[in-house]
Amino acid sequence: MAYDTRDYKKLLGMNGFSDNLLNNHFTLYQGYVKNLNRLVETIDALSKAGKSDTPEYAELQRRFGFEWNGMRLHEYYFDNLGGTGLAVSGGKLAQNLAATWGSREAWEKDFRATGAMRGVGWVVLYQDIQNGRLFNTWINLHESGHLTGCQPVLVMDVWEHAFMIDYGLKRAEYIEAFFRNIDWSVCELRIK
Repeated sequence: MAYDTRDYKKLLGMNGFSDNLLNNHFTLYQGYVKNLNRLVETIDALSKAGKSDTPEYAELQRRFGFEWNGMRLHEYYFDNLGGTGLAVSGGKLAQNLAATWGSREAWEKDFRATGAMRGVGWVVLYQDIQNGRLFNTWINLHESGHLTGCQPVLVMDVWEHAFMIDYGLKRAEYIEAFFRNIDWSVCELRIK
């Protein structure tokens, strides 16, 4: 079964994100889906041919996490955009943010600081599905740094392609635009 790219054209015209930036970002995301489908097909073919003990098979398996997470992280990212940036108050997310950081504002300060760190990657607000605790986490590469057993709640792309066309090196301005466009109702649905 092949994976299909999701249509995120509804985000075009979003305040703080040029259509040029978004269309380039959508194309990058589509590449992850295309490469994932190729990997699945090739890995399945090698397995069926009895070649699962080959270096080619091993390298493709190692690459799988990069393409998979590249696809999924972009889906989480695009899905949690397109809102008004106004936080949902009184829900599970607000309660969990306050329980972990003391206030939504303290959480936001930490999330922004994590996103402003030098380097490229992702910032993810995760929830531990076993005890409900929240964590802001930096992920360098798609396939490494994820917290096992945790649910992504809010995902922010901080690779250059997410902001350089519109903001150059002004990452803080991109983070500000990101926060203005969060769809908190999507994030609320991700909380357990």
